[in-house]
Amino acid sequence: MPLALNFPVMLRTEDGVRIDAAHTPSTRSGLGIVVAHGFTGSWRDPATRRIAHVLSGYGGVVAFDFRGHGRSGGESTVGDKEILDVDAAVRHARVIGYSKVAVVGFSMGAAVAVRHAGLLGGIDAVVSVSGPARWHYRGTKPMRQVHWAIERPIGRWAARVAKRTRIARGEWDPIPVPPHEAAALISPTPLLIVHGDADGFFPLEHAHQLYEGAREPKKLWIERGYGHAESAATPELIRRIGKWISTNLF
Repeated sequence: MPLALNFPVMLRTEDGVRIDAAHTPSTRSGLGIVVAHGFTGSWRDPATRRIAHVLSGYGGVVAFDFRGHGRSGGESTVGDKEILDVDAAVRHARVIGYSKVAVVGFSMGAAVAVRHAGLLGGIDAVVSVSGPARWHYRGTKPMRQVHWAIERPIGRWAARVAKRTRIARGEWDPIPVPPHEAAALISPTPLLIVHGDADGFFPLEHAHQLYEGAREPKKLWIERGYGHAESAATPELIRRIGKWISTNLF
């Protein structure tokens, strides 16, 4: 089956950053789903486009590139100011007519989705897939590589050249509220946490810390054999997420 048609959109955040996005309409009216990709990702990546295609069976989809990624402007702050990027996509979903809006985030996008829901709100459901619970985690080889890319000049150069990801220099000041603390502020908005037991970036302790930090209504799915984020997500899992959103909002 061919992927659903995407209509390009250019958004602007409250701090003036241009955000490259796309709208995938759905025959099911009323529900808009914002998809937030992982670090060095893009809404144009095949895996993210497949996810948007599956979710479009449950509602219209607004997918976008975070600041510093792909064709968006600005520089990546790796989870801090990106809550403004999600907020721009949510506002666009409201403007084009969706009465209910859910946010589905993957990896870094999951951390941002949780922080956005807790700190800014204005959504009706949030899904965290393969997300970290806290900052500065270096307990796996992939995360040590991520920190190398963020913290070293040559790492930032490599990310810019190889992944079209432009990373802001310097440390956070102040340190942003971590996802597990933001999770406590999401209620009464429904929260779904999805994590694989084969995740090579963040072990299951992150999912449990997020879940324990959150208040009801909340749900935790531990997926057997599931790796990390968009590239490992099966259509069946994404359909289950779409059904969970629909069940909780309608």
